[in-house]
Amino acid sequence: MLLYRFLLLVLTLAAVPAPTLMAQQQHPMNNTDLVKLVQAGVPESAIIASIRSSTPAFDLSSDGLIALHKAGVTQSELEAAIAASNTMHPSPGPNAPPAATSAVPASLPSVALLLNGTPRELTLEKVQLAQTKAKPTSLSSLSGDTMVNQAVQTGVNASAWEAASHVSSPAGYIAAGSAGGLMAGTMRRHQSSGVTYVWGIPGASSTNIAPTTSPAFMVNVAGVPGVNPDDYEPAIIKLTPSGNSVRLLGATQGKENAHSNPVADWQVYSNFIEDRVAIEKQELGKGQFRISPASPLLAGEYGVVLRPVSKSKQFSGADIMRGQGDGMIFDAAWSFQVPAGAPAH
Repeated sequence: MLLYRFLLLVLTLAAVPAPTLMAQQQHPMNNTDLVKLVQAGVPESAIIASIRSSTPAFDLSSDGLIALHKAGVTQSELEAAIAASNTMHPSPGPNAPPAATSAVPASLPSVALLLNGTPRELTLEKVQLAQTKAKPTSLSSLSGDTMVNQAVQTGVNASAWEAASHVSSPAGYIAAGSAGGLMAGTMRRHQSSGVTYVWGIPGASSTNIAPTTSPAFMVNVAGVPGVNPDDYEPAIIKLTPSGNSVRLLGATQGKENAHSNPVADWQVYSNFIEDRVAIEKQELGKGQFRISPASPLLAGEYGVVLRPVSKSKQFSGADIMRGQGDGMIFDAAWSFQVPAGAPAH
């Protein structure tokens, strides 16, 4: 009888494919496992092979990536972990039924200020778009434009956008996007054959205070539906005060109806005016970065923004106005203040 049971067990195991047995025996690989391999001195190539052959259970949030980076996990190993996690959610095939669509992104881009190595997430601010007949020679020349200041202040729906940025609330995001409708009325009354579009943030100063003149940030633009994170890179820009109640980010010229055109044919960044700061950038994974200014910042107002890698990238003016898709990425900003007397480190 014992011999019969033994033979039956052997035949049963032989009938199970080897990959299935391996999958049953395999423990999902998480951040702790990855750090153990790195700290044990296992070669990078072996770690990457292990990641690719494992069932991924990694924490790839901003905090998780920072912890892995501090533990000595290399960029190649991080990229392998991210790629393995992405395979858990493959793209649908060409014959798959269309997925339900929504104007609300399942994930918003995020920026965190590093305070003694600990990330503190900043509020995503809805940049407002205004229009003027003045030529965009410089942001300083536009800072005294009354129409621009009024339009930026009128179009904002700060409470709705703050709620959306903190909890990714669909209702809050839709309400914040509707602020563009208020702006559109002002813009239609100020049309001409060639106009200047100006991006600004309401308020004279940011509530986010940089701890030093060389602050560091974690930036994540991955996971936004309909947006290719490879198309964007983070940047730090100097904000220009305007009328003691608005801070300007940038400006460009465009056609009078560019803001309402649903077709993605506007190379909005090809001749964009902004006061960009030189930065040091480290890519931690697809759409995930650590950035800091290349040299200490002077006291003043600044913003972290996302800019297209290619200046020839085309946008839909309607998407920019409504703050959706690529337009939402271009409009988004996270402001911060470097106070006078801030320490260098």
